[in-house]
Amino acid sequence: MPAQGMGPGLIWGLDFAADGTPSPVARCDGDTTGVFRWLHLNLADHGTRQWIADAPDLSPQIRDLLLAPDTHQRALVDGGCVGCVLHDFERDFDIADTDRIGALRIALTPSLMLTTRLHPLRSADIARGRLERGGAATGPAQALDLLVGAITGNIADIARSLGNDVQQGEDAFLDGHHLPDARDLIRIRRRLAQIHRLLTGMRGVFQRLEEDEELPETLRPTVEKLVQRLQALDGDILGAQSQLRLLRDELDIQSAQRTNQNLYILSIITALMLPATLVTGIFGMNTGGMPLASGAHGTLLAALVAAGAAGLTYWLLRWMGFMRR
Repeated sequence: MPAQGMGPGLIWGLDFAADGTPSPVARCDGDTTGVFRWLHLNLADHGTRQWIADAPDLSPQIRDLLLAPDTHQRALVDGGCVGCVLHDFERDFDIADTDRIGALRIALTPSLMLTTRLHPLRSADIARGRLERGGAATGPAQALDLLVGAITGNIADIARSLGNDVQQGEDAFLDGHHLPDARDLIRIRRRLAQIHRLLTGMRGVFQRLEEDEELPETLRPTVEKLVQRLQALDGDILGAQSQLRLLRDELDIQSAQRTNQNLYILSIITALMLPATLVTGIFGMNTGGMPLASGAHGTLLAALVAAGAAGLTYWLLRWMGFMRR
């Protein structure tokens, strides 16, 4: 396999023979040694942008799509050439999985596939790894299937990990031990929503391609399969979102029940203490003729009166039904 930085803006490139055997590409404009060529380019390199602008195999509209600054997901078919902008998760040099989304720009002709990006993306690494392990791309349909399969495979792994986190939180809630942290649930919810938006946009891209009458017939079965795959994966994401929503509802209900219980107890204590507070307030007035002021046991008698008032209030609350659970 080719090494990094082997040409202006070229990250890696492969020529595929008719039997699927890959051979490295040293230069973007070098002679083709197979039936199909796949070039993965760095758009941050000025040489790449110039090479794309002058590429004779690409129509002006496809060249504009590859070089445009906007990153929303879309597709274009022009003169037998297919162009797409798809979203994928970026990676860092030391972190393979990030929550940053980057744009992967694709151009497909019968004999060439260009993939370009500004920042490193997970799908390119996964696709290259599959090619190194014996994968083949002898035509645009196979190359597109392999690339989108790399994107969906990575998303499926992330979705599986998030689904496991939701299930663990649900098990902890049902067992009553170590309730899930609200910040963790918010993180999972944000990531699931991010993936859902990514898959919805990507599925819309391939649905529009599927309905485009100019789409090459060799690509149509692959596009139809990709639509179904994306729909199934998005269904898994929606299922995880639904499960997370139920867990959050249960946690909210439990939290509301605890709050209501605490308010109930506080209300009962307040009701019991009000008569006793009234008694102590009366005996604390500095006025003449205060009862029990001259007796030896006035304080004890006043305390008994306060306790009796609280007891009478408790009996009244039970008789009226406020003490029932």
